[in-house]
Amino acid sequence: MADQKLPDLTPLPGKQTGADVTKLVGLMQRLLAPDGCPWDREQTLQTLVPYLVEETYEVVDALAGGDVDDHREELGDLLLQIVFQSELRFAEGKFGIDDVARGIVGKLVRRHPHVFGDAVAKDADAVLANWAKLKAVEKAEKGKHGALHGVPQSAPALLRATRTGEKAGAVGFDWPDAEGPRAKVDEELREFDEARRAGDRAEMQRELGDLLFATVNLARKLNLDAEQALRDATDRFARRFEHVEQTLAAGGRAVSDASPQEQDRLWEEAKRAEKSEPR
Repeated sequence: MADQKLPDLTPLPGKQTGADVTKLVGLMQRLLAPDGCPWDREQTLQTLVPYLVEETYEVVDALAGGDVDDHREELGDLLLQIVFQSELRFAEGKFGIDDVARGIVGKLVRRHPHVFGDAVAKDADAVLANWAKLKAVEKAEKGKHGALHGVPQSAPALLRATRTGEKAGAVGFDWPDAEGPRAKVDEELREFDEARRAGDRAEMQRELGDLLFATVNLARKLNLDAEQALRDATDRFARRFEHVEQTLAAGGRAVSDASPQEQDRLWEEAKRAEKSEPR
């Protein structure tokens, strides 16, 4: 894509400038120098992948926890991964951190013509529609076609399903309202039960996937966050199970010592306690 003339993007008065990011870049360069850190110098782009994923989730956890200091610290850990990978690519002669920053700045300027150009966007929906069109043009220029291109295959399955439904919907392949995916949930559940009764495990696996995908689409059409909904449900399960476990442990018993009826009673007890707590 041809170089573009950028507007004046000098940081605004009273705002932070990002100047200290250069110190992180310099630090990373020192760690990777011949006399630097042996562990850092042994790392590759492949060995860093688990750390990148872990740090991303730790940022999400910090946000959910509401601790500002944790959030700042975890963002720093994530930024380190970006600088680290950029330095490894620079050593290969591919690109460096300045190229990364320059690339995202150029992309954001191009995709905000209502801010940096003459386009008009009356609301957020108009911004998103224009963003999708500009993104499609950029993909075509790179020889990349297809509405689903760009959904990461390595993304968590729930997130990938959500983004896939969104992108298909953006080009008109979608139900008009939530009734469609709601009926699909019932259909897929029936088909899963048929496979279960037949004892066909391979078919059960396929139908389970279809059922989960239909549920994600139902959430999307209702503007619900499927990822957060499942996180919250898992948190609720963990809290209620902990109540069952701790109550039984106080009497010197394990969960396996309790009858199903007693387990259910303690579970319902925890559930009632949650409902009585202020929201």
